[in-house]
Amino acid sequence: MLAKYFQLEELGTSVKQEVIAGLTTFVTMAYIIIVNPKILEAAGIPFGPSMAATILSAFFGTLAMGVYAKRPFAIAPYMGENAFIAYTVVKVLGYSWQTALGAIFISGIIFTLLTLFNIRSWLANAIPESLKIAFAVGIGLFLTFIGLNETGIVTLGTPGAPVHIGNIHNPSVLLAIFSFLFIGFLMIKKVKGAILIGILITSLIGFTLGVSPLPERWVSMPPDLSPIFLELDIAGALSWGFFAVILTVLVMDFVDTMGTLLGLSYKAGLLDEEGNLPEIEKPFLCDALATVVAACLGTTTTGAYLESAAGIEAGGKSGLTSVVTAFMFLIALFLAPFFTAIPPYAYGSALMIVGLLMITPINKFDFSDPPEAIPVFVTIVFMCFTYNLGIGLTAGFVVYPLMKVVTGKFEEVAPGMWVMFLFSVLFYIFYPY
Repeated sequence: MLAKYFQLEELGTSVKQEVIAGLTTFVTMAYIIIVNPKILEAAGIPFGPSMAATILSAFFGTLAMGVYAKRPFAIAPYMGENAFIAYTVVKVLGYSWQTALGAIFISGIIFTLLTLFNIRSWLANAIPESLKIAFAVGIGLFLTFIGLNETGIVTLGTPGAPVHIGNIHNPSVLLAIFSFLFIGFLMIKKVKGAILIGILITSLIGFTLGVSPLPERWVSMPPDLSPIFLELDIAGALSWGFFAVILTVLVMDFVDTMGTLLGLSYKAGLLDEEGNLPEIEKPFLCDALATVVAACLGTTTTGAYLESAAGIEAGGKSGLTSVVTAFMFLIALFLAPFFTAIPPYAYGSALMIVGLLMITPINKFDFSDPPEAIPVFVTIVFMCFTYNLGIGLTAGFVVYPLMKVVTGKFEEVAPGMWVMFLFSVLFYIFYPY
């Protein structure tokens, strides 16, 4: 029944392969269970309820993605957007977290309407193939940098040299290097589930050597959600002063989700002959509804996760991958101490491997054409070096039309690209730097 519903035979996959892919995706993104509530704690949102909201929103969105959209993409609260809410909207601008959640709820409703009227898919289909390649490559390098930083192979440096090589005498750094090479060896040998095996073996070695502690307990009851459930302040978010916040949330979520979906789909071979993702409105709708649900539960904007690339590389091709990931999140409500014990040097090295695999579409791009190459370059470097996918994507949306205009190729810019150009310009004007 599962094979028939998810069309596994047509896609050239199997239940076993999809289960391994779903587990791989979950393990590489399980950190969000702890990291998201830790960030939102700075905004005054209590940790325990926030963790429950994080898990439940990820379960809802990812399950919808699997069952309705039938795509191997996981959904969870976005990194970047959570920091924007906690540190900029609440800490700097002085708004309450309840009002911030109200803005996220409003943006989710707007996204839902845009999706139902096929406006989001119209805009997505207007993006040229060169920028879609840039999205995939930018995501790959972004994931690589996250992995390098999480493992301690690369650390923060000084103002004159922002990054610095980590201490390779540190056992955790050595384990990260081992994990990277071990996963690479398994891939060379074409071992199925190489990434998941590498994560688990490295974690086991770390536990055995005492580099990372085993959790004191493996099972716990889910935290009480009531302190933050339906506590959003929609009326406060509708004030004129909150316009810049809503616009920023809208643009960041819109471009992050679009770039992630197209980048992952390009790498997974899910795009059609015209370079578009068939029925893209379905994953868009899952993303939009998940954001509405997330705001009601008490957490921030959700969307398709970069770490889905790990599951795709492990063989995930259908929605069954997402269903497995979704139920792993649900199980995590009770097993959070165990899942969050997986050390960064184990999953971080896996992200580096995924980053390597994600950048391969760059060989399909011709850098000898400056009007195409400059926007691609700007997109990739801004995605990576600002540590913000949204910044890079919007930069590409601004530069691409400009390059076409100055070279007399105005007709090559689709109308939808001009809409994204306008929103991207507004994003830079109103972004609360």
